[in-house]
Formats: sequence, structure tokens, C-alpha cells
Amino acid sequence: APASVTDILGQVGDQIERVRKRLSRISHKMAVMSGKGGVGKSSVTINLALAFAKKGFKVGILDADISGPSIPKMLGVGGKTINITPEGAMPAVSHLGIKVASMDLMLTGDNTPVAWKGTWQDSAVWRGALEMGVIRELLADVVWGDLDLLLIDMPPASSDKPPVIANLIPDMDGAIMVTIPTEVSQYIVRKSLTFAIRELKIPIVGLIENMKSFICPECGHKSDLFSEGSIKEMGIPIIGEIPFDSRMSRSADKGQPFIIEFPDAPASLSFLSIADKIIYQFLNKETRQ
Repeated sequence: APASVTDILGQVGDQIERVRKRLSRISHKMAVMSGKGGVGKSSVTINLALAFAKKGFKVGILDADISGPSIPKMLGVGGKTINITPEGAMPAVSHLGIKVASMDLMLTGDNTPVAWKGTWQDSAVWRGALEMGVIRELLADVVWGDLDLLLIDMPPASSDKPPVIANLIPDMDGAIMVTIPTEVSQYIVRKSLTFAIRELKIPIVGLIENMKSFICPECGHKSDLFSEGSIKEMGIPIIGEIPFDSRMSRSADKGQPFIIEFPDAPASLSFLSIADKIIYQFLNKETRQ
């Protein structure tokens, strides 16, 4: 017989309690948001996570982009699956011990789509509900263990999912915003900042300007790639600028993160510097290494 409303609410309540218990062993949780696709948010997430790991922190990544998960492939664990044990679902483990949970690790192959099979009239409502259900299950069932930091790679360019996801995660520390220095991107980011502050009611850790400039590998000359935006008018601290490096996308394609493959590159040093700022200014912890 179909489950009653009471049964469904009871199941959701049980999941929320499991989420609370699982995440109680994680010291800090931060969302990585962009408000706009195509700014390199996922690339920033994985390289920033590895920057924390390089400094001795135990880090996990929740890929909350259910319809377009990319984190596992970029971290070289795309061929793995989440193993179910009596303790719960075991996350994939990538470079430097980074723990990863993603819808991609629950699919049968690289070409398997995350698709809604109902009618298009119902897809907007039901797909959203199903996506939130998957995220709730990941949070409730994945055995994260003891972590210093969980980074949540938020879906891009979406106004409905971030508040729901944020409400699923108790004691969210704040949001890291990613943009590129163009007027269009920063126009959208200003809206996202207002949304995060008013609707999510979580503090803004700071803004990362990705692809800020290009540094010539031959002569070291630094050139701006885009016209200067006006994001500084928002009064949000810019915690880092990542220079463009064409090798970054190739590293992600290989599953060999840029900061691992090119540890001395200017972009890698920028990620390490950003991690230091967050550690000192926001996490109130000393660098461990």
C-alpha cells in the first residue's frame, strides 16, 4: 500500500536526525556558491579542498549538483562507487585523503544521465523534490567520520535549491562566493550575495575572483583577462584572486588536480594563500603544517 503522509514525514524526520548525527563529527561546513555557471566553481572547490588538506586538515566534499555532478571525475575517483556497509555508505577517497560523496558515484557508468523519467509538466516540482531527497540521503547515510571541514559544491545559477540545501546542513559556517571579473558575472554575484545574506542567513566567508589574470609562463608578465568589475562596491572581502592557467582544465580532465600536479604554479600558491586566510580569519585555527 502507498505510504501515508505520516509515514513519509516520519522517514524524513529520521533522515534529518541521522544528518545531525553524521555532521556532528564535522567541525566546519562551508558552501561554495557562484550564482552563475561557467566561472570555475567546481575547480575552485577541489583545489581549495586540497589546499586545506596540504595544511593537514581532514576535508570532505559534498557534490550537491545532482543533475550535473563533476567533482568525482575531477578528483580522479569517477570510476568508483559508494560502498554500502553496516555503518553506512562509505565515501570515495581521493588525493590527500579527501572524502567525496556525489550522485556521480551512484551511477552505473560515465555516460549514464541523471534524468527525470516523468512527464515534463511534473518535472520541475518532482525533480526538485527528488534532488533534495538524494542530498538528504547523502548527508544522512554517508560515513564522513571526523572531518575538520566539509565543502559543499552548490548547484550553479539556481535560486530554489541553495536555501533547501543550506537548511539541511546544521551549523553552516558560511558561503564562499566564486566569480570571474566581468560585469555580467559580478552582476549575478551581487544578487547571489544579497540572496545568501537575506534568505540563507549565513555569513559570507569571502569572494574568490577566478581567472583574474594571465601570467605568461615564459616571461612572467601579468595581464588582466577581463575588464575590471565593480564587486568591491558590495563591501564583501575578496579573499583571493586565481590567475588563469590553461593546464587547470587539462588536470581536471585527467583527474589529477592542478594543485597536486603543479604545486608551485601561481594559481596553486593562490589557493594555498586563500586557505590560510580562511583558517586564520574564519576558522580561527592555526595552520597545522
